[in-house]
Amino acid sequence: MDNDFKYTNSVWGLPLFFVLSLWIVYWLQIRFDFDFFDNGIYPRTFSGLQGVIFSPFIHSDLSHLYNNSLPLLVLLAALQFFYAKESTSVIVLGILFSGLGTWLIGRSSYHIGASGLIYVLFSFIFFKGIRTKYYRLVALSLTVIMVYGGMVWYVFPKVDEVVSWEGHLAGLITGLALAFVKKTPEYHKPIKYDWERPEYDATEDKFMQRFDENGNFVNPPIPEPEPEEYYYSDWNVNYELIKNEKNESEPES
Repeated sequence: MDNDFKYTNSVWGLPLFFVLSLWIVYWLQIRFDFDFFDNGIYPRTFSGLQGVIFSPFIHSDLSHLYNNSLPLLVLLAALQFFYAKESTSVIVLGILFSGLGTWLIGRSSYHIGASGLIYVLFSFIFFKGIRTKYYRLVALSLTVIMVYGGMVWYVFPKVDEVVSWEGHLAGLITGLALAFVKKTPEYHKPIKYDWERPEYDATEDKFMQRFDENGNFVNPPIPEPEPEEYYYSDWNVNYELIKNEKNESEPES
């Protein structure tokens, strides 16, 4: 129902907090010359597993950080508004499983950035909305695919050698899996008319009775008037009978 979608401060509070944390990490990196790249995901090595947690917060340069910040703000806000109860688990599980997927299939190089999480959010919102078949969530899915549909190309190898297509692919698959695993309420459009009810019977509808089996409008048969009866005292008697009996009892003048 539409009442399940309520605006709260967390709709923008959560995205702003998350994106701000990315900028703080980047500021620490350039301000104190920290080398956080070694904390990224390095596939199929034990030390590289730390990147499953840390890599979404590490970015190579300002352009990399900026390009990830805007989609995160939009997609996290959409997730928090339309899937508030599932948002935290989707973010946490999305980071973990997309990171593990990157660790398993990635090239032997450090993989950093929040783009994996972006693909998790993109995939989850799109596929979950289609699965619910609820008109508002389907509209959200179509909006997401129109705005960010071009990202799908970057899950394929050699489209851009610089980006981690492995992280994108792992995020897309993770979001798809979460769309099937996570349970959401059964959304139904509010019933306004009797014919929308499951128990509706057209044969009992006075309006539908005005149409024949071919859909042609027909006038209902005019019922024959029943003889009028009047109540006299406690007996249901015919008025004409009472009148005749009265005339017979009156003396002739």
